[in-house]
Amino acid sequence: MATESTAATLSEVFTPALVLDYDRMKANIQTMVERTDPLPLRPHLKTCKSLDVAREIMGNRREGITVSTLKEAEYFFEGGYNDILYGVGMSPGKVARAAALVREGAVMRFLVDDVSNAVALGQAAQSEGITLDLLIELDTDGHRSGLVPGDPQVLTLGTQIDREPALRLMGVLTHAGESYTLNDPASLEAMAEQERAGAVLAADRLRSADLPCEIVSVGSTPTALSGTTREGLTEIRAGVYVFQDLVQANIGVCRPEDIVLSVVTTVIGHKKDRGWLLVDAGGLALSKDRGTANQPVDYGYGLATQLDQREIRPRLQVRDVNQEHGILASIEGPIDWEAYPIGSRLRILPNHACMTAAAYEAYHVVRTGNTRIEAVWPRINGW
Repeated sequence: MATESTAATLSEVFTPALVLDYDRMKANIQTMVERTDPLPLRPHLKTCKSLDVAREIMGNRREGITVSTLKEAEYFFEGGYNDILYGVGMSPGKVARAAALVREGAVMRFLVDDVSNAVALGQAAQSEGITLDLLIELDTDGHRSGLVPGDPQVLTLGTQIDREPALRLMGVLTHAGESYTLNDPASLEAMAEQERAGAVLAADRLRSADLPCEIVSVGSTPTALSGTTREGLTEIRAGVYVFQDLVQANIGVCRPEDIVLSVVTTVIGHKKDRGWLLVDAGGLALSKDRGTANQPVDYGYGLATQLDQREIRPRLQVRDVNQEHGILASIEGPIDWEAYPIGSRLRILPNHACMTAAAYEAYHVVRTGNTRIEAVWPRINGW
């Protein structure tokens, strides 16, 4: 529920503070809806962790979301959302907590990529008196977890799930995380097709073995925005597209002007001999994510912009961070010290929106080009 802000403007808010540009967010949401249409979009709400943001993403829909923690599942279910995909490999020790949600009426989907784990999940689900709906996690790009689509283990796992009385095989899922290493349209489109083709291959093999495969789920922000063929898919997942960040700008699926989140910070010191501005947003406020380090443009720990952000005019980047200190250096040329007196304020665009947002309990909502705080939207953290 939106709440009143105790500060009227970004010039008054206690720093560091997390800012959300409402207009840019709405534009990003609309862009993704247009790119994924007509397939259903199952947004990943791990980025926002906020009912207020979820309402902007989902509109009147109340079903079909992705989460990364059971706390998120509980929070969004209590907030009126259902058909929840828990997008991290499920472990038997979490079944009892998930079962409580299922007994309350939550429709939950879980991931598995290991036969022995499926057996253990089946036993745990049977002990809880519930049925777990499972998707086989696929690895279509060598990025992280999952089975290679052509691996015989896909059929072995599918068969094991199908024979377990407390499990139900729902389909397959993959996430093209390696898309984050790309930065040109042709490579991104090829990765999107690789992701799609791998998921469809695994789905076809399951169906050929008379195993159920209702859901064929793919998604990452870069591939969701870059894919041109959707044949054989049933849904697309993505999350960071709502906010975007400097990593996504380097990939090429947004511009710095499209980035929704920023951190308001106060200049607390000048180190003229070193060419540094010191601010009160350090590693705990910005995160220590260096996701842009190996990309075309290295933004350090973030890109500093003017407080009103009427235009994104980058002059400084966060060169380094300590726990509570950020060290800003000029991108080019000497710093104009008079333009940044001690006590003045800047906004810093994040490398990784999810990691930066995780440091905060709320968003200070503004309109593009304005520093007036329209609302404060709470968010959750934890597992």
